[in-house]
Order: sequence, then C-alpha cells, then structure tokens
Amino acid sequence: MAKVIFLCTGNAARSVMGGAIARMRHPEIEVVTAGTHVVEGMPMSWRTRDALAGIGYQADGHRSTQLRVGDVADADLIIAMAGEHVAYIRRAYPEAADRTATLKRLARDLAVDDSPLRDRLAALALASTALEAWEDVVDPAGGELEDFEACAREIDDLLNEVLPRC
Repeated sequence: MAKVIFLCTGNAARSVMGGAIARMRHPEIEVVTAGTHVVEGMPMSWRTRDALAGIGYQADGHRSTQLRVGDVADADLIIAMAGEHVAYIRRAYPEAADRTATLKRLARDLAVDDSPLRDRLAALALASTALEAWEDVVDPAGGELEDFEACAREIDDLLNEVLPRC
C-alpha cells in the first residue's frame, strides 16, 4: 500500500480535493492531505465541499493540517498542487525532494510500467528538475463556485492519469 500526501498551501481546497478523490477511487492507498502554510483545524470552504459533491466525491469532517515531519518521512509520494509546494519541500524537507512532484508533472512524466514506484520516481530526477509555470493547478481561493468546480474537475482528470501509476 502506497502512502501519498496531497499538498497545497492552506489545505482547504486543492489538496482536499485530491485527497478525497484518491480515497474514494483507491481505498488501498493511504492518503494524507496537508498544507505548507495552514491555520490548523479549519474546515474546508462550502465551495470546496460543493465542488467535490458536484463530481461525486466528499471529504466529510476535513480539518486543515500543516505538513508534518512524520508524514513526510513515511510518504512514498508527495503530490504538490503547484511548483511553490515542491520548492517548499526542497527547502524544508530536502530528503523528500526525490519523491515530490506536481500533479501535472506526474500526469505528463510518470512512467506507466510494472517497475516499482520508487524506481520510476528516481528516473524523473525530481530533486533537481526545474519547476515550470505550466505545472500549477490554479488555486481557486477567493473565486466563485465555478472556479472551485473547474479546479475539482481538473484534479479529477489529472488523477485519472496518475493514480493507476502509483
């Protein structure tokens, strides 16, 4: 069973969406959601909740959580929602940089074969890969429900590509 962390800034929208989708689609994967700059214990917004419900998912009882050392140490993969989150891991947890990538980079680059996930991640040289603007899943914070719905659909589509490869 793989342990996957979904990482965004406040652990209120994008990482919550990614975690909820992963949990419901692949219950065999251990999922943690976290943020890089979190107000601990906050519930997700109603927009996040409604956007998830609109595509058939839920994250009942979610409370925001700051990324923790123990989670990073145990993670097989850290899926970041933007380059800034990968950069945060590289600064704060350099030992995990080789297993941290944006969702969009994983959808594009993670090999589809039978080799172990660790080997396929190593082949990507993630600790030294240049971060690019195209990798960001745009943060819907401050937007309307439609922005959150578009974000949820994008994450759902990207996870269609990535989760079977984990």
